[in-house]
Amino acid sequence: MRLHSTHLRVGLAASGWLALGATALPGGSPLRWVPVLAFVTLGPGLALLHPQPARLRPGARLEALALAAPLSLSLAALTATALFLVEGFSTTAFLVSLAAFVTVAAALPGVPLPAATRGATRGAARGGSGRAQRGVTG
Repeated sequence: MRLHSTHLRVGLAASGWLALGATALPGGSPLRWVPVLAFVTLGPGLALLHPQPARLRPGARLEALALAAPLSLSLAALTATALFLVEGFSTTAFLVSLAAFVTVAAALPGVPLPAATRGATRGAARGGSGRAQRGVTG
């Protein structure tokens, strides 16, 4: 059974609030840090990249997942820096900021991926690069 894009969006939006709720569990418990780590590592990036208007080719799904992690960690670093600059950093403030961002981003269409990821460069696989076929150098 395939997940509908609405289910994916709702799941992404709920993941941040689930991670925030997990912080109420006793410290050191894997039930506390695993959801928080998974959300901070993948949540914001997946919310920005998915769903895509067209289906991704099989290899592109892995590429989008690989792009989601550094994108998520970059957004987490920016959020943490901003909270430190206004002297308002706390775990709760950090997770609420990211969860709110993911909730809003999940309601919007995904950021377009590069053409190669969408599968627009299929001609290059048949006979070399498009630049070489057109006689373009350098």
